[in-house]
Amino acid sequence: VDKRLNKIVHDPIFTSHLTLMRCFSDDSIDPSPDPILDRFCLQILHEIHHKIQWLNLESSSVKRILLATNYPNLFELGLYDIEIETALSLFIGESCLDSIHKNQISSLVVDITKYEKIISRDDANIRLFTHIFTMLSNLQHLSFCPSSFWYQRLLFCNPYPDIKSSTLLELHICLKRFSDCLYLLDGHFNKLHTLHVDIDTIISSSDLTNNNQGKLPDLKRFSLYCRMPTNTYNTLIEPFLQRMSNLEKLCLNVICDKKTFTDGNELKQSIINHMPRLERFEFYICSGIAVRNRIYLPSKEDIQHTFRDFKDDQVISYVDYFQKDPYSFCHIYLYPGQLKYYYNVTNNFPGGLFTCVRQISLYDDRPFEHEFFLRIAESFPILKMLSLKKF
Repeated sequence: VDKRLNKIVHDPIFTSHLTLMRCFSDDSIDPSPDPILDRFCLQILHEIHHKIQWLNLESSSVKRILLATNYPNLFELGLYDIEIETALSLFIGESCLDSIHKNQISSLVVDITKYEKIISRDDANIRLFTHIFTMLSNLQHLSFCPSSFWYQRLLFCNPYPDIKSSTLLELHICLKRFSDCLYLLDGHFNKLHTLHVDIDTIISSSDLTNNNQGKLPDLKRFSLYCRMPTNTYNTLIEPFLQRMSNLEKLCLNVICDKKTFTDGNELKQSIINHMPRLERFEFYICSGIAVRNRIYLPSKEDIQHTFRDFKDDQVISYVDYFQKDPYSFCHIYLYPGQLKYYYNVTNNFPGGLFTCVRQISLYDDRPFEHEFFLRIAESFPILKMLSLKKF
């Protein structure tokens, strides 16, 4: 066993990218068993430290591993299931990060899941986010709290923190408000070309008038996910996307209340035509309207016909009308796609496999039967949250 272990740990493929924790299919994380951790910290890391380029660590063992030796060639660091106190201690003041060349770290993942002693989560998150850029002067890729839990979302308030980076190229982040996204894009990261943002709420606010409304020519890839319904799709989201004239890839995952259903014609006129370099557009949009006149209601075929020019992709659309509710929904999406939220699933749900969706809501005036839930289980294999909206 020792010979096999020595052979494995000295293999450059293994040592360049090292994960010292146990990851499970339900996304939970545990530390490595003590005997294995002891072996690494007391012997193995000293022998291979100069070969390690990427480290993935969890909260309870992160300090011990970082203090076990120095890591002269470490470029990428992942901190998972981390406690906020531990994360703050790493990036503020003297810390065990002194064992690495901080100006060498180009990629960082920080996923905070525990806030045991912190009174203000918002303040702690902002402090940590700010100090990351202070400490890591060459950071190019940052994923900050990618699990999208409500308590991880950043909220920027006046007085706004002084956050700047001239090296950051790619950012994955979860925010509480749309204005927080506008703040980040207001000249703080002048080389940013890729932004993936998950926003809790998109609503009109007086804060929005204070943000830069100029073009965003440097953005090449942008993803927008929103967990809650918005009634500002036409007034905020579309004008915001139109600022990204050089976008090459766009992902849009939203639910909106509107006067008319969003269809292929609207996507072309309001988004695609403003992005001449767009190569890939992934979307899931659930638009809801109040039905006041039932003389003409767009059918599934009417909506699907508006996507006749989307020749290279499979676009799925369907419309839900209800007998007991004057409200109706239209679902349009690219399949397969990278959506995280699927809204207002009804008995008309056409099925499929959605490997990235973690949260869905159910909505119908007809009861859901056993067969329906079997389809849901098959279609959403990593589902974390299911909510039921009653009439």
